[in-house]
Amino acid sequence: MLASSALRHFRKSVTKTFPCSTCLAKQTFTSHATKCTAKEPDQPLIKTNVPGPRSEALKQELGTVQNSGSVVFFTDYDRSQGNYIADADGNLLLDLYMQIASMPLGYNHPRLIQTVKNAQNLALFVNRPALSCFPPLQWMIRLRNALLSMAPPGLNSVQTMACGACSVENCLKSMFMTYQRQMRGGKPPSQEELQSCLINEPPGCPNLTVVSFSNAFHGRTMGALSMTHAKWVHKLDNPQPIWPIAQFPRLQYPLDQFERENRAEEDRCLAMVEELIEKFNKLDRPVVGICVEPIQGEGGDNMASPYFFQSLQNITKKNRISLMFDEVQTGCGATGKMWAHEHFNLDEPPDLVSFSKKMLTGGFFFRDHLMPQEAGRIFNTWVGDPSKVILLEEVAKVIKEQDLLKQVNETGKYLISSLEEAQVKFDGLISRTRGLGTHVAIDFKDPTSRDHFIKEARNKGINLGGSGSQTLRFRPSLILEKKHVDIFMDVFYSVVKEMYD
Repeated sequence: MLASSALRHFRKSVTKTFPCSTCLAKQTFTSHATKCTAKEPDQPLIKTNVPGPRSEALKQELGTVQNSGSVVFFTDYDRSQGNYIADADGNLLLDLYMQIASMPLGYNHPRLIQTVKNAQNLALFVNRPALSCFPPLQWMIRLRNALLSMAPPGLNSVQTMACGACSVENCLKSMFMTYQRQMRGGKPPSQEELQSCLINEPPGCPNLTVVSFSNAFHGRTMGALSMTHAKWVHKLDNPQPIWPIAQFPRLQYPLDQFERENRAEEDRCLAMVEELIEKFNKLDRPVVGICVEPIQGEGGDNMASPYFFQSLQNITKKNRISLMFDEVQTGCGATGKMWAHEHFNLDEPPDLVSFSKKMLTGGFFFRDHLMPQEAGRIFNTWVGDPSKVILLEEVAKVIKEQDLLKQVNETGKYLISSLEEAQVKFDGLISRTRGLGTHVAIDFKDPTSRDHFIKEARNKGINLGGSGSQTLRFRPSLILEKKHVDIFMDVFYSVVKEMYD
């Protein structure tokens, strides 16, 4: 039986909105017809410093069982709503970081709550199947409605995974296996290959390599880590193979004032890619592919022009190797297109595209020739989670119904123009405003200034994060609006003015 107060809540809360997570947790609903009045806050609310005393105490407690050094604050997810995150101390912050770029529709979106409540979905939330062996009856329908409906143009094959790093790992395996299959000319592997691979020796474990870029981030597991070059904390003490690392372009801004210089910089980096491929091939360490982020995330939000990525594709085609885009941070509409590489007008689809974060599930799309030929080559117990694909199916519907990609573009232009205006006023402190859609960044003059801004902004109700050494990165939800940009810019001016005076 429900308490009388909860019953009174029932009777007063028949509205057009869906139940918030607080109501779900307290079980103060009986059917889809009974709904609460939860809505996004109008503005931030700060009661304590961030993190506050309760968050600090919880962090200290967590530190007794694991390293809690990276914890910013503890979150009250029941009270978080839309673009606002609530912490353990009762503070409400406008969240422009969204769990490190991972929340497509913000917190407690009513359509996702309705999806969780739908009785037809319960079995796939309760039971997590070993998808490679025992997929559910509706699996192909779910894949078509969710992942394949959002697939990059020209890519019709998809493999689910659990996270971004394991998605990248299995992209690497796909490239390696495809290259070796081509080298065998369609013949089966030899007995020597089958035996030597079991003891980590060639020819079964060949000395294959992949080109990656300076300041890249592709994950923290061992294979992905081989291509990660952003920060020492990711790599120190971990043995790594010697693979080719090319320099990623460092563009000058505003772009229209440095066209000649930026083209020269990109040509320099492209020449290095070609030199490295030739060098490693001669060393009998063949390059099988190039892995690149459309916008380098963790390494400092570094961007390149469509010309650079078109040229990379030409290099891979000339050398008959694979081109992989790591879209873990940039996928699912963050740049105003579903996939950032769609901005580059490539001649043909890339060979592989990894995803996670806003896509709610990990995985990768790939061209048909990269399909594994033997069972169990791309495999683990779960290879994803069908409950996340169910949620993604609803996300895909909301993006289309509400034309959120158009909203991302409009809000992104407004954010970029607002930052560019501020950049002129605070010349010398901030610079290099850049981005696509709402996947935006700006640089501070040094790491200390950037970190100071992030701390002060949190204490004024804005949650943001950094990338690289001195970059402020924006990773909001797809439902961010111009009114939220105005709230942010008010705080931005108040903090930066204090720093500039």
